[in-house]
Amino acid sequence: MAPACLLRVCSLLCAWSVVTGHPCSLDRQGWADCHGKSLLHAPSSLPSNITGLDLSFNSLVVPRHGTLLMHFPSLRSLNLSRNALLALSPAVFSNLGALRLLDLSSCSITYLHRDAFKGLGNLHTLVLRNNSLQELEVPFFLPLKGLFRLDLQHNMLVSVDALSLQLMEAVPQVWLEGNPWVCDCTAHPLQRWLQRRQAVQVTCASPPELRGQEVAALDFQDLGCQMKQRFPRGVSTAQQITVTHSNTTTPPSGKGGRSWPYLVGFLVAAIGISILIALAAKCKLFHKNFASYHHRPLPETSSIGGSPMEDSSGWDRGSSGWGASESHPMPGAADLQAEDDDGFIEDNYIQPSEQLQEEEERELHFSI
Repeated sequence: MAPACLLRVCSLLCAWSVVTGHPCSLDRQGWADCHGKSLLHAPSSLPSNITGLDLSFNSLVVPRHGTLLMHFPSLRSLNLSRNALLALSPAVFSNLGALRLLDLSSCSITYLHRDAFKGLGNLHTLVLRNNSLQELEVPFFLPLKGLFRLDLQHNMLVSVDALSLQLMEAVPQVWLEGNPWVCDCTAHPLQRWLQRRQAVQVTCASPPELRGQEVAALDFQDLGCQMKQRFPRGVSTAQQITVTHSNTTTPPSGKGGRSWPYLVGFLVAAIGISILIALAAKCKLFHKNFASYHHRPLPETSSIGGSPMEDSSGWDRGSSGWGASESHPMPGAADLQAEDDDGFIEDNYIQPSEQLQEEEERELHFSI
């Protein structure tokens, strides 16, 4: 009797599965539960107007090209957790424009294509916790214009670039806990972002001396980077140099490292001035030598008179000029002419005014 009853139950279950065409359960709200059915693909026999679909704990295969769910354009909630997806191909959800919640937790995802969430402009909640994501590309956030909640807990993220953090500013709720964050100078943008959020508790995983400490509570010295700081106008330069943001013995970055152009300019200017002074001195010496060798003949009017030294000596020797002339006869005109035949005076520094005075004295002597 018992084997007959058991056979009837099995036959009824088989008949029900044949009639319905899928192993999932449906409710009146349009929710399809396909949880833990070892499915490789979503059942195509499900109604196309369902609004919720649970495909968690299955073995879904993600196509390399095309979409994952072809026949459910009205889906608003999709649970794909606990499936070994590994990577998401471009536009794999592009036909789910009405989707509001997407759960991809614990899917061993290591890489997200920049267009993986293309077409999800109305997505409200994205759950990516418990995966193996090591980085977030900037285009990954661009299609998610309506995103409100983003869960990135317990991945392999060690840092996030500043542009990705800027795009995440538009997401009101973001969870980043449980990642092996490296607290060095590259974590400074993340630190500032966390300080603005004030509600996210993110701790350091390395270096060992900072493990377990909150990233938002660290200062510049803990991060090991030197940051620029603005000083008020009243602060002197010496006081600015003494302020440092690093725990290493790094020399202060000021104008000392850029002083070599000024030194080179000073040396070039000094050499140029020296060359100009040398050229000027050389030109002056040249003109002086040129003037000293420039001779010209004297006029021939002095050929009839004697030298002023002879005349003055003749007047000084006697008590009167006439007695001196008697004792020492004056040389004749022929002798004077013979002495001055060369036409030049040996001393080229005699001036013309002295020659005129000499001629006047001679005329006065002859008249006496």
